[in-house]
Order: sequence, then structure tokens, then C-alpha cells
Amino acid sequence: MATSEKPTLADISAWPATVSVPDAAKAIGISKSHLHTLIRRGESPVRTLSFGARHRVITADLVRLLSGELPAA
Repeated sequence: MATSEKPTLADISAWPATVSVPDAAKAIGISKSHLHTLIRRGESPVRTLSFGARHRVITADLVRLLSGELPAA
């Protein structure tokens, strides 16, 4: 998944159920440090799973965000 160019929505849809914060940040178009900050503040635009100090981003949320769908209630 880690490539130098921004992935397409089709690429992201084919990713596993969760992805790393750096991969998710690249897909969104922000820096990984900014996404880490948003996660710590509880302001992330996508849901994450926390494993101690590590976080994984839920791919389905990335797809929803990037396709312009409203978040699930």
C-alpha cells in the first residue's frame, strides 16, 4: 500500500479492513502527524481502532469519507 502517489478510491476500496495511519493520511491528503493529532484529540474524520499507542484506520470509513457519503449515525 505504501506508494509515492496518492491512491485512487478504487485502490482504497481494495485495501484490507484496516490500514496504517500513514496510508490513511496519504489517502486523505494530509500529513501523518496531522492525522495522529486529530486522532489524539478525538477529531479524526475516520474511525480508528486503538491498540495501546498504535492506531489502525477503518478502511470503510476512508471510502465513505472520500466518496462524500455522510457518516453512519
